Order: sequence, then structure tokens, then C-alpha cells
Amino acid sequence: MTFPTHTVEKIGGTSMSRVGELLDTLFIADREGEALYHRAFVVSAFGGITNKLLEHKKSGTPGVYGLFANDDDDHGWLDALTETGTAMREAHGDILEHPGDRSMADEFVRERIEGARSCLFDLQRLCSYGHFRLSDHMLVIRELLSGLGEAHSAFVTTLLLQRAGVNARFIDLSGWRDETEHTLSERIAQGLGDVDLATEMPIITGYAQCTEGLMREFDRGYSEVTFARIAAYTSASEAIIHKEFHLSSADPKLVGEEAVRKLGHTNYDVADQLSNLGMEAIHPKAAKTLRQAEVPLRVTNAFDPGDPGTLIDDQPAKEANVEIVTGLKVVALELFEQDMVGVKGYDAAILEALKRHNVWIVSKTSNANTITHYVHASLKVVRRVARDLEEQFTSATVSARTLSLVSPIGRDLSGLKVLSRGLSALEDAGIEVIAAHQTPRGVDVQFVLSSADLEPGITALHRALIEGTVAQVPKKAA
Repeated sequence: MTFPTHTVEKIGGTSMSRVGELLDTLFIADREGEALYHRAFVVSAFGGITNKLLEHKKSGTPGVYGLFANDDDDHGWLDALTETGTAMREAHGDILEHPGDRSMADEFVRERIEGARSCLFDLQRLCSYGHFRLSDHMLVIRELLSGLGEAHSAFVTTLLLQRAGVNARFIDLSGWRDETEHTLSERIAQGLGDVDLATEMPIITGYAQCTEGLMREFDRGYSEVTFARIAAYTSASEAIIHKEFHLSSADPKLVGEEAVRKLGHTNYDVADQLSNLGMEAIHPKAAKTLRQAEVPLRVTNAFDPGDPGTLIDDQPAKEANVEIVTGLKVVALELFEQDMVGVKGYDAAILEALKRHNVWIVSKTSNANTITHYVHASLKVVRRVARDLEEQFTSATVSARTLSLVSPIGRDLSGLKVLSRGLSALEDAGIEVIAAHQTPRGVDVQFVLSSADLEPGITALHRALIEGTVAQVPKKAA
């Protein structure tokens, strides 16, 4: 199968909640006729819907999946599923103006929600017999529920575009009521096999049901993996991710709209560092797919259509430069053992415990008798890891405390003295540095600060390393 020169474009959940505005900026704008096409769009669920279906991404508050997994109260997950259906209808009610379109979207939600409800009931009854274990099916349930959100947003977007005169086509890769099994490549081929990109605009679900099980490896990063695989499969001229903001040198809400600089051009090395700090330009596995297929990636502001955004490729920087300052809250898991010197096995045991509890490692340091991992997880989960390690190493002291990690990042930081300049800037801002790390590769420097100093630390480093000034930054209350 061959495709004409085209782009594959992804829209995130926050932007999808403003999809009505995207008609005039992204989907249509001043395009007419064939200029509307040669573009395929991969969409996420409307903002907040996946949180309701699974769990809140930041707070961890359980949604339908979390409540069903705990199964303390049947009414918990049932009520949550009903509330999610109501939230879906409210979301498309704000977008679709034509009564006929709203009616079709309402029926779509009803059919999917009721289907999921019946499926969960049947599974619950089946597992009550004892020969079947609910835990064996939880990953499938997670995928089923997640697919509801993307199918809904893709269906609603298709209705919106069709009403506006665009020949949009709903492509559902979620495998809903599909009795056959497919690999991800087969699922994509089946969904796009007869699409004519010259005359149709496919609106594709970000979730794709497949034998590999996207959530097993990527969890909620699956939509970018689907997006990258579609771009590679169709040999797109460019893969584009549309966000609600430009990829900038820092959060403009934090350092000010006037202070930030759009990156414009960076590479996948920087993208990987951002991903490690929870500020994903693109999932690392999705980036790998695009690199191997030689499909360039562009990150744009969906609501600023005249701006080319930021190109991400494999090109090195022309000159040394700090490109972005970002950070996140971390928990420092520290194991101190006086008899560790020269003894092997501590590292492996800690890594095994972190893996067992599914904890994301951001950074690590060690000396003769202490190993510290800076991880992105709740303090509650890290304390479970600590208890496991205390049972294994009875003479060790294991502690966990919440801190923040702030990092200046760039394709090439050589010769910029980022470590010393950063320490000076933080000291001038009255911010205590608990630890600092710099690797020989010269792409990032990490400063460990108190939890309360995350935002002031980012602001101080941005002013010193990007804006070129060292200024006193008022601390925020903890």
C-alpha cells in the first residue's frame, strides 16, 4: 500500500477539550478542497476523561478501574462508570451544536458505557467461581476502559468535522466487539487499509487494541506509541504533536510569558531528558520508532497555526546552549549501610524492590556506604519499598523524604559552567542546594532542592542560564 505525501498529527487531551476552536486553527483554517486533506489525526480522550476511567494521573485518585480493582463496594465502580458517561456527554454537549450530532454522540456513549458495564459484571460473576482470578484480567480491563475515552473523542471530532463540510472518517482501533486478534501493525493496516488520504481526513483513536498489549509496557503513554507507529507505517513526511502551548524554555506560567523562549529546534536527546523529568515532548519508545523510520517530529501550539513550532531530530547543536529548565517533585530513597564498602548486591536488591513496586527512577547517586535513588512516586509507595529493604538488610538505615529536582537541559552544555553558575544563582536566590549532579555527556545538570523550592529554583536557574540575569527569587510557601 502507498500513501501520498502526508503528515500524521496527534492532539493531546487538553487541546481536545477545545476541539471546537481547532476547526478554525488546525483542521480547516483557510484551507479549501484538497488542501484540507493529506493529514491523519490521532486523538486522545477529552481532558479528564481518562482520569475518570482509570485513575487521576497526578493525585492517583481511583477512577472506574481503580475502584473495580479494589472491589470493596460494587456501587463504587458502577457509580464511577455512570459519572464518566455523564462527563462524556457533557464534554461533547459543549462541542456539538447540531441536535442530530449530539443525539448520535449520546447514543455512542450509551452503547459503550453499557457494554463496559455488562463486561465488568460478567467478569465479576465468572471470577466468583474460584477457578478464574480477577487479577489475571485486570490489564485487559484497563485497556478496555481506556479505549472508551479515545473512541468517544474520535467519534465526536468526526461528527464535528463532517458538519463543517470536511470528509472526515472515524477510525476505531480500540477493537470494540472485535472477536479477532491482531498485532499493532495488523490493527493499523486493517484500520487504514482503504483510506484515501487525498480525499479523506482520518480521525484515529489514540488507543489501539493489539496482542502486544500497549498498556503492559507503555501504560498511559500508549497514544504516542500508536501515533508513531502510524507515522512510520504510512511513511509520513512529518509527525506532528499539537499541544496547547509551545515547547518553551520553561513553563510560561511560572517564569512569565515575556521571559520564555520557544525552543524552535532540538534533538531526541533533549526529548529523552524531558521525558525522564515527567515533561514528555514524546514517549521515548515513540521517538525511537520515528528515528528508525526517519520521520522527523515537530511539536506545535495547536492554537497558534502560523508558527512552525519546534523541530526534533538527530542533529547536534551548532553551539553550546541551555535550552530548557524544568523539574519535578521526587522522593529521595536513601539506604545507608556501614558494612556496604566492597560488598556487592545492594544495588541489585534496591532496583528489584523499585521494579516490584513499579517506581520510576529519575536519578541516582552513591558513595562508599550510601545509595540514594531519586524517584517519581508517592511517599506512601516509596515507604513500602523502604520496608521491603529494611526486612532484607536488617542492619541498614533506610529513609524516604520528599524533595524536588530541577534541571537545566541542552543538546550541548560544554564550556557553559552550568553547575557552578547554577549553584551561584540558587545561592543568590536564597535557595539551599541539597545535592547537585553533572554527567560527562554534558546534556543536563541536576540540582536537588527542598520540595518547596521547586518553582523558585526553576525561576532562578532560568533567569541566570537563559535570560542571562541572576535575580532574587521570592520563595513560595511549602
